[in-house]
Amino acid sequence: MIHQPSRLRLDEHRGIKHHRHGLHFLALTDERGKLVWISAARPGRTHDATAARRDKIVEHLKAAGLGALADLGFIGVDKPKNPDDQVIVTGYKATRARKLTAGHKQANQILAAARAPVEHAFANLKAWRTLTKLRTDPARATALLRALLVLTNLEVNR
Repeated sequence: MIHQPSRLRLDEHRGIKHHRHGLHFLALTDERGKLVWISAARPGRTHDATAARRDKIVEHLKAAGLGALADLGFIGVDKPKNPDDQVIVTGYKATRARKLTAGHKQANQILAAARAPVEHAFANLKAWRTLTKLRTDPARATALLRALLVLTNLEVNR
């Protein structure tokens, strides 16, 4: 007998627009772009900030004495009372009412240049074709993602 998950459970992970089950995960890299850690997979609808809060990324980085450069999806995750205690550095976001100043644009360019190795690491991880075909629940995907983390590091360091 083949066990199939209930339809309701499958629908929890399906994207509304693409009608496919998407996955969301966070990853940390070193400054050279080597993948160091991958979070547990979550449904694709999970926002970056929500995932970071659930994984307690800020607390773990503070405990290790580390910091992180992040994209605009992480704005508001790290709100220390003292700005010098900030662990996660993000860029500046423009709104309709408030355009970016020249200084903010320059800061965003510097941050983007520093984050380039991180984006390359994500590209190397996403190059595994099995991820394009992966349509499973997040619990099963986590083991696969962590195995691919090891394989990606071995492949990149060759």
